[in-house]
Amino acid sequence: MTENIAYRESRLRSILKACSWRFVATCATFIIAYLVTNETTFAFTIAGVEIFAKMIIYYFHERAWQLIPRGSIRKLVKKNRHNKAIDSNNK
Repeated sequence: MTENIAYRESRLRSILKACSWRFVATCATFIIAYLVTNETTFAFTIAGVEIFAKMIIYYFHERAWQLIPRGSIRKLVKKNRHNKAIDSNNK
């Protein structure tokens, strides 16, 4: 018998994921900003603002997804497909 255990990420894991992703993404932002402006100072300014703003946004995005029970979107899609099949058969 298989138990149905709901998996939820901890807040710490969400924070660590946000930090690691922000490092990678901010490096990319810096490179793009430098290639566009050809100015190191301006590229650092853009990357410096972006790293904090997007880290906070990402954290809240992750937490919002934790409010949605796993599998509920799949069930919703399956239900909609089923209802559309019934509607098309009734026409």
